[in-house]
Amino acid sequence: MHIHPKPTKSHQPKKKLGYLHLYTGAGKGKTSAALGVLLRAAGQGHRVLMIQFLKGHKDAGEFLAFQKLGSNIEIVQFGRADLLSLDALQAADAYFTKQGLDYARQAMRSKQRPDVLILDEITSAVHYGLLPIEELVDFLDNRHRETEVVLTGAEAHPALFNLADLVTVMQPAKHYFNYVNFAPRLGIEH
Repeated sequence: MHIHPKPTKSHQPKKKLGYLHLYTGAGKGKTSAALGVLLRAAGQGHRVLMIQFLKGHKDAGEFLAFQKLGSNIEIVQFGRADLLSLDALQAADAYFTKQGLDYARQAMRSKQRPDVLILDEITSAVHYGLLPIEELVDFLDNRHRETEVVLTGAEAHPALFNLADLVTVMQPAKHYFNYVNFAPRLGIEH
C-alpha cells in the first residue's frame, strides 16, 4: 500500500470551488471530460451551466440529457445548427461566440451564479479568430473566484495553459474517425 505524504500548508487543496480546468488537444474526449465534471457536480447539488460554442444541434445527446437530469443543470448553445466544419465559419459564428461569452458574464453576476461553468469549445472559437484571446483572458481574470470553470476545445492558446490550474491534453493514438465511411453515431459522438 502506497501512503501519500500529508500536503504542506502551501499545497493544501482548496476547500471551495474556483479552479480553472483546460481540456484540449486533437483527441476525442474534451467535451466528455467536461460532461463528467457536470455530472459529478450536479450529483452533489451544485448548479452547473454549460455554454456550448460552435454547436447548435438541439438533438445532441448531452443537450437532450440535461433536460432529464435536474433543474440545477443548464446547457445553452451558441452556434449554427448547420455548422458541419470549422473550415466553413461565417460572420454569424463570431456573433454567436460573443453572445455566448456575454451570457457567461451575465451568469457570473447573477444571484443564481453557477457553481460550475463549462465553456465548451471556447478554445476553438479563439483559435479560429472568432473571439480575441484578450477577451477570454479578461473574463477569466474577472470571474467569480468560487466558481469552478472548465474550458474545452482543440488548439488552446498558450495563455490558457498559463492560467489553468489543471490542463489535460487529449492526443489520439488510434481513432476510428479515420475509418473509411465512418459517420458519427447518436449517443456516442453526437
